[in-house]
Amino acid sequence: MSDDTLRAWLVDTVAGYLKLPPSQVGTDVTLRSLGLDSVHAMALCVDIEDRWGVLVEPTLAWDFPTIDTIVTHLAPLTSGE
Repeated sequence: MSDDTLRAWLVDTVAGYLKLPPSQVGTDVTLRSLGLDSVHAMALCVDIEDRWGVLVEPTLAWDFPTIDTIVTHLAPLTSGE
């Protein structure tokens, strides 16, 4: 699985939570500034586990506040995909 695949999935997923077109979800913008709240952050963790088989801490979106930083964190963990 490439970083681009993971990044695209994250953009689409976050856009779905926030009811935004994916083109409005910048990968270098903090998720909080886009409107991601704690409920969305928890859903993202569950969706990452379901899709990529990786258990992540519920604080993922706060510890890694942009899609780019999440990709950097998760890519080594999802290399088997």
